This record gives sequence, structure tokens and C-alpha cells, in this order.
Amino acid sequence: MNPPVDLAFSARIAAVAERLVEVPGVVAVALGGSRARGTNRPDSDWDLGLYYRGEPDVAALARLAEEFTGVPVEVAGPGGWGPWVNGGAWLVDGFAVDWILRDLDRVERVWSDCRGGRYEVATQPGHPLGFWSPVYPGEVALGRVLADPQGELTELQRAVRHYPEPLRAALTAASWEAEFSVVGARKAVGSGDALYVSLCLSRALGVLTQSLHAHHRRWLLNEKGALASAAALPAAPPDFAARVSAVLSGLDAGAVELAAGLVADVRAVLR
Repeated sequence: MNPPVDLAFSARIAAVAERLVEVPGVVAVALGGSRARGTNRPDSDWDLGLYYRGEPDVAALARLAEEFTGVPVEVAGPGGWGPWVNGGAWLVDGFAVDWILRDLDRVERVWSDCRGGRYEVATQPGHPLGFWSPVYPGEVALGRVLADPQGELTELQRAVRHYPEPLRAALTAASWEAEFSVVGARKAVGSGDALYVSLCLSRALGVLTQSLHAHHRRWLLNEKGALASAAALPAAPPDFAARVSAVLSGLDAGAVELAAGLVADVRAVLR
């Protein structure tokens, strides 16, 4: 009897990970995303974090990608996909597979900042609410190490599974920005500036999801799924997801006041 397709492909992914750490510069490979957490759908991507030091051999990665898929694959080197999602490749071989480059030295520096309660939010394609630097240690914490010859990523993973109290305090305190953004939306809604109002309200609600996750010492890696994840947290206000949806469906004065109520409820929990 043939093994289930996902299991067979999982074994292939593990074999590829062992090949990837033979590429100069690549020191470890981890499975991330829903596949690592066991929340995947049958059609979910396979996200592989390629942790490197120095400069990875992009040409060697491209050769391995072509061997894996049977067709030429463009591999974006460090910085090719923006300042935080360093680079990588999209591969298709029965399933969609993403190779995502991660500079391990930088990940460790970000982790050091997080332990001191410091973080950054930067513009990054694919992250409409900005890339929040705690994503780096969060990926390590929630990922599944597939290949790590020197044990470097495994050691870091043991450390980052303990959510730093200074980071929790900093991200819950960041909820002030949600209130500030709602004030901006309230000032603009009368002029009919739908773009500005929508950006203010989206930002406010996105910040609330970050603060709620931090309050519970949970890593938040992406805007995708953030609302459902936040709504499931014990401290989330009643009907949090429905209220957020109502705000974003309205973008009028009533929606702004709904958002103000949400902000007040969340900030009351966080105090």
C-alpha cells in the first residue's frame, strides 16, 4: 500500500533539507508555517526557512532547486525580496514549496533586542501592516528543525520558546498606537477620505492583534490568520472578530466609533 501523499512528500522535504545544509553558507533548515504547527490544509504550502551565515551560495541553491523541480528556478539572494523577507524561491513539484532565506546572525541580534523589550516595524512587501521584527524569533520558536548539523538553530529554538517579559510589556504598551490611529480616522471620516480612514482603522486593529498575542505570550508571525487567532485568545473582548469585520465593512463614522470601543476594551484588558 502506498503511503499518503503528504507523508511521502514530507520525507522528500526532509531529504531536500539535508541537501540544503550542504550548500555553502546554509547552516540549518526548518519547516515553518501551518505545516510545522499541524494546522495545514491539504493544499497548504511547505515553507522552508533556510538559515545562513555570511553569504549563501545562490547559484548552488538554484542548481538544487532545478534538481528538485526539473525546471529552472529563480532564486532571489539576500535582499531580493525586501529588507526583512530576505529572499528565496518558489518551487512547484506536486506541492508549492517556499524557500525563505533567513540570516541567522540577524535573527540572533533581533532575539537579543526582543529580550531587552526592543523591536522594529518596517515596510516589507507581503506584510501590509509592516514586518514586526519579533517574527524572526517567533518563526524559530514555532518551526520544526529539519537539518541542523552544528545544532545552532536547535539551541536558539530552546531559548526563544520562553517569551521574554520585556517584549510582552513593550508590545502590550504599543496598543497606544491603536487609539492614536482611531483618532486620526475620526478626524478624516467627515471628509470622505476612504483610503486614509481604512488605513488608520486597519493599522489600529492590526496593532490590537499584536498586543493581544503579546499579552498571552504568543508569537504572531503574519497578518494572515491574525484576527481569528486573536479572537480565540482568552482575553479577547467578546465578539472580537465580528466587531473587527463590522469596522472594516463600514469605514464610516459608525465604524470609527465601533473601532474606538474595541480599542478601549482591549486596552482595559491589557492594563
